[in-house]
Amino acid sequence: MSSARVGAARPKSQIKVSRTGASNFGPPRAPSRAISRNAVVVGDSVEVMLSLPEESVDLVFADPPYNLQLANKLTRPDQSLVDAVDEDWDKFADFSAYDAFTRDWLAAARRAMKPCATIFVIGSYHNIFRVGAIMQDLGFWILNDIVWRKNNPMPNFRGRRFTNAHETLIWAARDASARNYTFHYEALKAGNEDCQMRSDWLLPICSGGERLKDASGRKTHPTQKPEALLSRILLAASNPGDLVLDPFFGSGTTGAAARLLGRDYFGVERDPVYAAAARARIAAVSPLPAEAVAPAPTKRGEMRIPFASIVEAGLVAPGATLTDAGRRHKAVIRADGALTIGPVVGSIHKIGALVQGLPACNGWTFWHFESGSGLAPIDDLRAVARARLREAAE
Repeated sequence: MSSARVGAARPKSQIKVSRTGASNFGPPRAPSRAISRNAVVVGDSVEVMLSLPEESVDLVFADPPYNLQLANKLTRPDQSLVDAVDEDWDKFADFSAYDAFTRDWLAAARRAMKPCATIFVIGSYHNIFRVGAIMQDLGFWILNDIVWRKNNPMPNFRGRRFTNAHETLIWAARDASARNYTFHYEALKAGNEDCQMRSDWLLPICSGGERLKDASGRKTHPTQKPEALLSRILLAASNPGDLVLDPFFGSGTTGAAARLLGRDYFGVERDPVYAAAARARIAAVSPLPAEAVAPAPTKRGEMRIPFASIVEAGLVAPGATLTDAGRRHKAVIRADGALTIGPVVGSIHKIGALVQGLPACNGWTFWHFESGSGLAPIDDLRAVARARLREAAE
């Protein structure tokens, strides 16, 4: 979260809503400018984004002002003052002004997004519900809401509410028609001990050596986000070389994570002090080697190999028997690549489902063959066939 323009409420007569819910109202566009990759621009987030070429960024991460509405200073039980967010950039005249500001920056960000780009917006209970409604009004298509659960949250000192231990991220595509957006499902699963990555993320808040501080030891920025949070976002929804836009750059966590992981960034920050701190922070980051951040191969991206090709390549012989891992079921391989059990003939998937009494089955992992070291899934043979094809193409 960072400093940003405080929007004024619009006259109602200026708002025009289309049948799809998207607003036709927007601030005037500035002359288009070429994007300087890996740059931090000091300026108003909306004005700068409107000057970027349309459909030019691959991912947006936005940590906008939360509009915390703090009327009084917050103290601990010992009466010491809590270092809370009380900067002017987080203050708005009313909800109408905040909504107008939110609508402007979201519309400008959406304009800069490629058709397959996605956006993450983080917020708290103070603002995230208003942000989500405006995103839907503008035509964004929400993919997930993600809960960042903090394992070291600030206590509720007054004892009048639950401890606020999480923040919410909205992950959305530019519109409902987006299909080819980046999501590294299999890589995330592999890093999560082969379990699907869930939408609740347990991560610590930014503290210790990661927290930027000024010469007097005070926090450089009051709402600095942890690099672990941005790293997970970038690894999930971007590729090396992609351009990540952050319209509220703050202390530069997005840029630091992008540089580390081989992504490019474009940050907009209104406060020159924050921008300078962000530049110095990013300059100190050493990028990881390319092999450490290269996208993992996905099953969807691999060439399709039918089982008949396995038979034709001589990797298994017609008339041989396949069995499941527990040797409970057996099927005979036909010369055409189908399997047969008695009079029933079908694909490796159909016969696998039939013997189990299930509606569907992945025959590649269900059926096994006798290898030199015992049973092995026929998927191993498919890997051999793919390797041969790649070698032949080189």
